[in-house]
Amino acid sequence: MKKIVVFSGAGVSADSGLATFRDADGLWAEYRIEDVCTPEALARNRALVVEFYNKRRREMLAAEPNAGHRAIAGLERCFDVEVVTQNVDNLHERAGSSRVLHLHGELTCLRSERDPESVVPLEGWEQPLDARADDGALLRPHIVFFGEAVPMFDRASRVAAGADIMVVVGTSLAVYPAASLVRFVRPDIPIFVVDPGTPDTSWIRNPLTFVRKRAAEGMPELADLLLKEFV
Repeated sequence: MKKIVVFSGAGVSADSGLATFRDADGLWAEYRIEDVCTPEALARNRALVVEFYNKRRREMLAAEPNAGHRAIAGLERCFDVEVVTQNVDNLHERAGSSRVLHLHGELTCLRSERDPESVVPLEGWEQPLDARADDGALLRPHIVFFGEAVPMFDRASRVAAGADIMVVVGTSLAVYPAASLVRFVRPDIPIFVVDPGTPDTSWIRNPLTFVRKRAAEGMPELADLLLKEFV
């Protein structure tokens, strides 16, 4: 059974109505990164940061997985599939994907401000402002803030290195180190890119196939292609 590694970004969840960060009308048009997504912001205005991610959770819980998420999950019927995502929502899991590695954290969890390894699940959307971890430290969103290391990257790079097929969907390949994950794919491995725009792939030397459509339309189309070509 061939191993497919799906590397997904905000464009997949955009088709479920979740705002992306980098588009002209995205979240960074409404909020400054420096105010809601850095360790300094958390120290300076904890209430604003907690409120920002509470809003993101409400939006996530109101959204539903789209055809792109479901097509990715459906590949598990015929392939060994692992999803590596830049997204912090749980729509891949809710669509049925059984192995999802979140590079940038998860909205459904909180973690200790003192110990990054102390992670706890959060029911619902609201993080109480004064909630504390078992070690007594305040809890914070389980999100990799700008300027912080990406602790899951080493594991993700090993996953990518084992791919027989790589699918890149809904990502601009502009956020590092996440974008460099593609460099760990063996050079003979085919890479399929689903995106209506033109992500920078000039540095990729693998065989490339483009599906220039949004994830909800292009991913089901690609899933059919993969089934015909590799099963």
